[in-house]
Amino acid sequence: MEIVVNTRLLLKNKLEGIGWFTYETLKRITQNHPNDHFVFLFDRDFDQDFIFSDNVTPVILSPQARHPILFYWWFEFSVANFLNKYKPNLFLSPDGYMSLKSNCKQLAVIHDICFEHYPNDVSYIVRKYYKAFFPKFAQKATRIVTVSEFSKNDISKTYAINADKIDVVYNGCNEMYCPINQVLQQKTKQVFSENSDYFLFVGALHPRKNISRLFQAFDKFKIAQKNTVKLVIVGEKYYWTSEIKHTYINMKHKEDVIFTGRLSAEDLKNVLGSAIALTYVPYFEGFGIPIIEAMNCDTPVITSNVSSMPEVAKDAALLVDPFSIDSIANAMIYIYKDQDMRNTLIEKGRKRKLDFNWNKTADALWQSIEKTINL
Repeated sequence: MEIVVNTRLLLKNKLEGIGWFTYETLKRITQNHPNDHFVFLFDRDFDQDFIFSDNVTPVILSPQARHPILFYWWFEFSVANFLNKYKPNLFLSPDGYMSLKSNCKQLAVIHDICFEHYPNDVSYIVRKYYKAFFPKFAQKATRIVTVSEFSKNDISKTYAINADKIDVVYNGCNEMYCPINQVLQQKTKQVFSENSDYFLFVGALHPRKNISRLFQAFDKFKIAQKNTVKLVIVGEKYYWTSEIKHTYINMKHKEDVIFTGRLSAEDLKNVLGSAIALTYVPYFEGFGIPIIEAMNCDTPVITSNVSSMPEVAKDAALLVDPFSIDSIANAMIYIYKDQDMRNTLIEKGRKRKLDFNWNKTADALWQSIEKTINL
């Protein structure tokens, strides 16, 4: 089979959620199916680490698609022209963008449609593009993959798509995430948290990640407990909005908030494995990979009781109302004071994490690929 893949989010040292999904699944799929040929479409120079096997041919199409106008040009002219000439068995797009002017079969991985529910969380021009084109992408796709039952139902209902057209393929977790010993935990705290215990957030500082309320909840925790505990924030300030900035500036304990920026996978594993708990409380999420990464590190999880997060965490996390500062703060106090609760969550996390790994994800995605091609 000839399969063309949109790999524009495979960026060296800049992989985010969708980029990791693309990397982990394609690495396995291309190596597991040596008799099939894959064309990877990049929009810029690529790293050889992303050419996973001999059956992968990289192709660079310009322009660099990092703006709605360039999104349109890249998919509707550059990609469309390539697909119409190459005539592959399938076009796979791990970020959900379809080529509307192409006639080949297409499989879209639409991770979530948060912008439909919280449109003000993205810029005006990006919002206009998403709302204009993602309904068309969903209709154009021969089949759709998404990462949770929640997102499947949301896409089906919002875009009037038959649910039978949508496959659920859960995310996985890198095997490098694992528990670490106390000596390494102490060294990690010396480097990243001023030798103090800490709560942890991991992710891009996007409005939907609910950073403002997390800051306010941490303040309440500090006022109630009067300790040296820190809040460590791992992620880039891509979306450091005026609201997030204002909330941070007005914190009573902002000196106890530590921003690390992006970390290497090894450092992230150690920081995850040394935390009191992961405090990951978005108000909308298609899946929430940090939840599973924390469980793999034997770190308790506090997460939200909305969208996909209860589906992913089940009973292996403390679920909170992400719109309630008190709910988040009370969970932080509870998990900090109650070692038995922490141990219970760790044990439940050890069981829950077994349901998620990238081999399962790659196998499930391949089944969707075959199903789409055989339609």
